[in-house]
Amino acid sequence: MPRVDPRNTTRYWNVPGIDGLSCLHADFTTHDYAPHQHDAFVVAVTESGGSEFKSRGRCDEARESVLLVFNPAEPHSGRMGWSKNWRYRSLYLTQPAIEAVSADLGIARPAYFMRNVLADADLIAAFARLHHVLDDGHDPLEERELLVASFGQLFARHGDGARSIPTAPRDEAAVSLVTKGMTSRHAESALTLTEMGLWVGLTPFQLIGLFKRTVGLTPHAYLTQLRLKTAVRQLKASVPIAEAALASGFYDQSALTRHFKRSFGITPLQFQRASISAGR
Repeated sequence: MPRVDPRNTTRYWNVPGIDGLSCLHADFTTHDYAPHQHDAFVVAVTESGGSEFKSRGRCDEARESVLLVFNPAEPHSGRMGWSKNWRYRSLYLTQPAIEAVSADLGIARPAYFMRNVLADADLIAAFARLHHVLDDGHDPLEERELLVASFGQLFARHGDGARSIPTAPRDEAAVSLVTKGMTSRHAESALTLTEMGLWVGLTPFQLIGLFKRTVGLTPHAYLTQLRLKTAVRQLKASVPIAEAALASGFYDQSALTRHFKRSFGITPLQFQRASISAGR
C-alpha cells in the first residue's frame, strides 16, 4: 500500500455504467510507494511535476511528456525524487472492463506492453481527455467512444496484440444505415456504440474508424451535430432552453450550452434572444 503525506490530495471513484473501470486524480507533494501491484490494467497521465518509479528491474520517470502503462499484476514502486509535486490522472481497468474493451475492439485478448513509458503526445492528450470526460460523467456515449478509441490506438501503436485489431470496412451503405438510425433516434440518451454497431455488424472500434474515414466525425460528434440542429429548431420556436436540451437528447441545459458554444461561438440564450428579436 502507498504511504502518503497528509498534505497529499486524492480523489478516487468507480465509473458508473462501466463495470470494472475506476479513476484516480492525485496531487502529491510527497509520496513513497512501496513495491505493489494492481489487479488492473493501469494508464496514467502526468499533469504537472513528476516522479521516479521502478519496474521490471529498471528505474524510470513519470513526466508530462510520457504516458505510463502497467500490465495487470505487474509489480512497481515509486517515490517523488526530483520533483516537488506530482499531479496525475490514472485509469484502472479490472477484468470486466478489460473484457468489455477487448470485445469493443474485436480482439480475443488485450495487448501486453513490454515498456511502461510511452512518449506519444497524441495518446497523452487522448487519455487526458478521456479522464476529464469520465470525471464530468454526463455523456455515456462520449465516454464509451473515447474509451474504445483511446485503448484501440494504444493497443495498435504499442501493444503486442496490434495485429489482431480488425479495421473497419469502407462501406458507404453501412454509414448511411447508421446515420439514418441516429437521425431517427438522436433524442434517446441511451443510444450506444454497441447498439449502433450491431445495426451494420461492426464492433464499436470499427464503427468509430468507419465514421472518421467516411464522415470526418466520430459517431458521438455526428450525433451531437444532429442534436444541435434539433436544439436550434426548438430555440427558434421559443422553447425554454432546459426543455430544448432534453428534447434534443442532451443530458441537461449545461451540456447543450457547452456543445452549442463550442460549435457556434455563442450560448443558446444568446441565439434565442437574437432569434426572437429578428422575428419581431
